[in-house]
Order: sequence, then C-alpha cells, then structure tokens
Amino acid sequence: MKIYKKSDETSYALGVFPTIELLKKRPQDVIRVVVHSSIEKNKGYPLIQKLCQQYHIHIDRHDPTIQKLSPKNNCFAIGIFKKYTCEIEDQNHVVLVNPMDMGNMGTIMRTMLGFHYHNLIIIKPAVDIFDPKVIRSSMGAIFHLNIEYYDHFETYYDKYQHHEIYPLMLKGAKNIHKVSTNHIHSLVFGNESSGLPDQYLEYGQSVFIPHSSDIDSLNLSMALGLTLFHFSKEQFNEKEVLRENV
Repeated sequence: MKIYKKSDETSYALGVFPTIELLKKRPQDVIRVVVHSSIEKNKGYPLIQKLCQQYHIHIDRHDPTIQKLSPKNNCFAIGIFKKYTCEIEDQNHVVLVNPMDMGNMGTIMRTMLGFHYHNLIIIKPAVDIFDPKVIRSSMGAIFHLNIEYYDHFETYYDKYQHHEIYPLMLKGAKNIHKVSTNHIHSLVFGNESSGLPDQYLEYGQSVFIPHSSDIDSLNLSMALGLTLFHFSKEQFNEKEVLRENV
C-alpha cells in the first residue's frame, strides 16, 4: 500500500472511528481493512470485526502498513476503499466555492452532519475530498454525505435555481438574524482567504453574520457552523436538542 496521491483510484480512512463509519455507510466500496497488532486494546475493534464479517471484507494485520500510512502513533485501523461518486439530492445544499484547506473541509463535513445537511457542492478549483487528511479530520462524516464537484457556479445555479440562494458575504444586503425560510435552499460560502467575489451579490439574497469590529471576519468553519445553526433551527424539536446536549 502506497502513500495517497490525488490520481489514485483508491483512498483510505485513518483511524478506528473513521473506518467504522466507512464500513457502515460505504461497505460496497471497501477493499480491505488493515489493523495494528495491538488493536485488541481498542474498544471499537469488535464492531470492525462484526461489520467486516457481515460484508465479507478481509482484515489484514500489518503494522508496517499502519506505520507507513499514518502520521500518528495512535492509529490502529485503516479502511481502504475505492473512490466513488454520489448523486446529489434535491434538498438543502451547502455550496463551497474554491475551498482549499483540508482541515477546514473535514470540520465542515462534520458540522454539516450535525445540522442535518447531507448534500455538499464544491466549485473547482478545490481541495481533494478523498485526501486521507480530509477523511480523518471529518471523523468519517464524509461517508454520510452526498458530494459533487462543479467546474463553475453558474452550471450549478442553472440546475438548482429553484432553490433559495443565500451567499454569505461581508457585503451581504441582509443581517442573517432577519432571514428565515422554510423552503429548500442553498447556502453559498467562499474560500478561506478571499470569501466570495462581488458577482455573487447577483444570486439570491446575500446575507452577512454580524460580529464586533474587533475582528475583520469569521473563519470559514465558524461562519458555516453559525449559518447552519441559524437555518436549521426549525428542524430540531426540543427532545432532540436536549438529547444532543446530554
């Protein structure tokens, strides 16, 4: 097994929890699972064994592969899988324009899952979602999402212009606290360094997140988390919120 390259047809999930999420959500794409000789110490191993047995997936014990592929010493399992494509659902979307930071991407995926957003659109050029660093930082949330790349935002907009479009911009015309919707929508975010260019003011209703003058802007992951919280409030009943906070 070699170190990951973007041109590879396969990738891998580093760690017990991401590997379990891979086995749960994408078993049809798993090639094999590699585990460390000391994995019995990890309480997640019985579930890996159960899932691999259920889906007839081979488990290899091979410490050199773990040491070669994982930059950390606490990695006990690696799930190797074929790259796959997803079909985007016509539901609420998150749209990321030219995201470049792998850690941010993983955090965004996990945040989306936490707020019931399952469809992610990425406008190129952009980070490679199948890079193991993205998968690990997402803690396996990537395997719960439908993700599709587009070369241009205009192509996406032509297909989904029936959505309410909300670009997040500092020049946004409306305070996010004054925006609410029960309709299907797309939340559009720019990249980490430059945000969205002014042309996105032409699409839908641009909004901004108010904050103090002590900072110039919020980082992408924080802005996305606040936005998803705001737009998903109606999805959570009191029982679910209480359960999540226990």
